[in-house]
Amino acid sequence: MVLGPAALLFGGLSAMATDSCGPDNCSQALTTSLTLIYGTLFFGSFLTFGAWLTAWLLPWTPRWSVWRAWAAAVSLLPPLFVLTLVFTLPEG
Repeated sequence: MVLGPAALLFGGLSAMATDSCGPDNCSQALTTSLTLIYGTLFFGSFLTFGAWLTAWLLPWTPRWSVWRAWAAAVSLLPPLFVLTLVFTLPEG
């Protein structure tokens, strides 16, 4: 619950990386990173929500505890990927 809003905030602010070079004169590496960030924010939200839903809807018995833990761990991957991309943006 903490990583999702942080990824959305920093991912949304990552467009300011193009302020110094303009959207047309930025490096290919920067535009590729920004495309990955926005694609992951959009499609990764479905993966995160589906993993949360799966972790919640699985039966709360010891038999399913490993699957619930894996679903919870998978839900962290898209926000972590976005934050990693944001904090390692190449120069424009």
